[in-house]
Amino acid sequence: MLGTFVNIAAIIAGSLVGLVFKGRISDKYNKTIMQALSLGVILIGLKSAFKCNDFILIIISLALGSLIGELCKIECRLENTGNWLEKKISKKSGSFAVGFVTASLLFCVGAMAIVGSLESGLTGNHDTLFAKSTLDGIAAIIFSSTMGVGVLFSSISVLLYQGTITLTAVYIKPFLVPEVIVQMSSVGGLLIVGIGINMLGENKIKVGNMLPAVFIPLFYYIGMQIIL
Repeated sequence: MLGTFVNIAAIIAGSLVGLVFKGRISDKYNKTIMQALSLGVILIGLKSAFKCNDFILIIISLALGSLIGELCKIECRLENTGNWLEKKISKKSGSFAVGFVTASLLFCVGAMAIVGSLESGLTGNHDTLFAKSTLDGIAAIIFSSTMGVGVLFSSISVLLYQGTITLTAVYIKPFLVPEVIVQMSSVGGLLIVGIGINMLGENKIKVGNMLPAVFIPLFYYIGMQIIL
């Protein structure tokens, strides 16, 4: 769990730094910065997405995972959590939930979150999560300066998400072959692209409801091993 705790600390520290600069940059510059960040997020997502050539499995994973997410109302629950925290902490209507949900998804969905948490749980190697911590800390500075304090509380989502993967990694170790990890990373990459599009403000893709898609390749591999 060391890697996850360092990641959380980086997000909190970056968010606090960003909050210092919040309101000191005009809306015109904030919008341009957010658009630039959106393009960077899309690029990161595409890089991960192109790692896998099994497009049929990726498409099926996205469709099935989205169905599960809709049934579980994951995005709605994330937004409700953000709104609840906003009422307890923030006075600015709407901004808290947006920052919380956007940052939570970005920090949790990526391949580094999955692979890093698995390495941390299986081998005690925290290098990937340490690298992710650096990236997340920098992103938190920029996001919190534009989206507000909700970004800081995304650290809770990171704790729950990465902590769960790390603690359960030992039980799924036999099924985490390189092919499965690549497939999971590819699905996660496409979800990151969706986050980038949402950040542009042009469309609203329910990325939160698509989160289960990341784990469909793992369940597919387990099912094939049982059948065969």
